[in-house]
Amino acid sequence: MQQLTPNPSFSLTIRVQLLNRAGMLSSVIGALAEAGGNLGQIDLIQQTRKISVRDITVNAYSAEHMDKLIAVVKAVPEIRVLDVYDRTFQIHKGGKINLEAKVAVKGQDDLAMVYTPGVGRVCMAIAEDKRKVYDYTIKCNTIAVVTDGTAVLGLGDIGPEAAMPVMEGKAMLFKQFAGLDAFPICLSTKDVDEIVETVKRISPAFGGVNLEDISAPRCFEIEKRLKEELDIPVYHDDQHGTAVVVVAATINALKVVSKPIDTVRIVMNGAGASGIAVARLLREAGVKQIEMCDSRGCISKDRPDLTPEKLEFASDRSGSLADVIKGADMFVGLSVKGALTPEMVRSMAPAPIVFAMANPNPEIQPELVENDVAVIATGRSDYANQINNVLAFPGIFRGALDARVTKITTQMNLGAAQAIASLVSSSDLAPDFIIPSVFDPRVSHAVAAAVHSVARQQGLAKT
Repeated sequence: MQQLTPNPSFSLTIRVQLLNRAGMLSSVIGALAEAGGNLGQIDLIQQTRKISVRDITVNAYSAEHMDKLIAVVKAVPEIRVLDVYDRTFQIHKGGKINLEAKVAVKGQDDLAMVYTPGVGRVCMAIAEDKRKVYDYTIKCNTIAVVTDGTAVLGLGDIGPEAAMPVMEGKAMLFKQFAGLDAFPICLSTKDVDEIVETVKRISPAFGGVNLEDISAPRCFEIEKRLKEELDIPVYHDDQHGTAVVVVAATINALKVVSKPIDTVRIVMNGAGASGIAVARLLREAGVKQIEMCDSRGCISKDRPDLTPEKLEFASDRSGSLADVIKGADMFVGLSVKGALTPEMVRSMAPAPIVFAMANPNPEIQPELVENDVAVIATGRSDYANQINNVLAFPGIFRGALDARVTKITTQMNLGAAQAIASLVSSSDLAPDFIIPSVFDPRVSHAVAAAVHSVARQQGLAKT
């Protein structure tokens, strides 16, 4: 049975009132620990001779577990629960982003320049030369984060309103890691033509478009058409951002096990938008043997249900994931919790590499195969080797906007992957350190520089 691990996604602050005597706090802590909670910070809010009030932070592993932790605290004798805060909901309250002016309007002179009549001079300069919109407006630094809410995280089709918290979070990451101003554009339509037309209509205000959480196969057509019809970079991060970071991690994982990239056989589970993009970029990076599985097993050429994207990676083999993975050097999972078993891992080639990236729960819990793998990575922050898109998309867009390219190419993605991989030095490289931290300040700069460099080599950079 896979073990459930408390994590910050299910984090509570419980405010309790205790009698001010020895042992009262430890009784609460003991009850939470016995119930499986992971204790965090404890703050003293108020203290008198008779009572003390404390905020106790504790992580759970599910909403039901959160309820259990609250109940066990309430059951401790002589303890009064004053309030409970779901820390994740508190962070989102009122939204996570806002708009701030860069220039203060302190008097009539400022007003005349930032608005009428002085602004008219700037408008006419842009009307005469549209390229100047990059010099005198936010277009040079602004990203539209566009979704229809049909494939949000692992939650599925939950609608544009429910997608807003994710899009706000994306905007925050753009700002923090690349200094880019991004704004959520959540569309109340699933129609491909309407989405394409809407994004085209709003594109003059933005320097780039990040497509997010749009279900396959529609996402392929939307991205393809927008790339063809817009003169600003369009990027489906679920596809290409994931691919960039997976390739970066693959480069370094193969160094750990001393296997050349053109000799390994990689088995992938999950053939949605991200799976197809990962497979394509792995192939560009030099991988020659890729076999893909989906919910029906191996994607074999004799299957009648294949989309054009799946057909691109169809194999002569057939069978289940358990059949195909035998003897494989590496597993890449972009599928569902529990898809991979310890027995499957043990059937792989010596020194196997496992990337189990289903979120929030991976295809296999790392602790179940820690003695059977050479390298394991997940999409989670509470395990080593987190494969996280934030390593890629801020720097990629930063480089693309700085170079003023009209599109982000496969070669730019590959350059970004190589830049990320290069940040782990040979002396630091280890089974539990194949990818830099998302908080490594070098990452965004290195990725942006790589994208800009490739753009110049391809003759696509305008700056």
